[in-house]
Amino acid sequence: MKYNGGFMTRNEQKEERRKQILFKALELFVTKGFTETKITDIAQALDISTGLLFHYYESKEQLCLALVQMGLEGTQVPDTIPYKTPLEYFGNFVTALFSATQTQPWIYQMFVLMNNARRPGIPEQIRNVALSVNQIERSVKVIKEGQKDGSIRKGDPLLLSTAFWTSLQGIMEEHAINPESKLPEPEWLLDILRA
Repeated sequence: MKYNGGFMTRNEQKEERRKQILFKALELFVTKGFTETKITDIAQALDISTGLLFHYYESKEQLCLALVQMGLEGTQVPDTIPYKTPLEYFGNFVTALFSATQTQPWIYQMFVLMNNARRPGIPEQIRNVALSVNQIERSVKVIKEGQKDGSIRKGDPLLLSTAFWTSLQGIMEEHAINPESKLPEPEWLLDILRA
């Protein structure tokens, strides 16, 4: 296998295969559902043997858990983007997110997976990791700061956070279903919060 003009090391090949497996599993978990997706479906979609897939992941539960843990890491991103005002916290994140989806369309699917992983019927360990994500509650503090400085509208901070994040969730899920549709302006989402 060639890589950046040279050859991939064995470890790079393994990492590349691991990513291929993860992203194909993500696609199938979103389109077919976790319960309906079989490990053989993932192997077949990648044109690899089930044995090779098991070399990387022992089960579809382990695969799904790895994806949900990856999604959990993604929820830390808003806290890593610099901002000067509370409204910028949300605006900078949405702008960065929408930009990232242009080169990494799997991000849309990750939003769907993370939401689905919170539902009953998913293995408990996976569900617990997904339920540990609560961006809505984490953002309440920033909303309160914005209400103090007058940049964010008055109202229940938890409900404002819920309105913002569930709107973003809906947009991401719609794009997972209909990737050709256009993304709204980040400002439109900010208008949910703006004073």
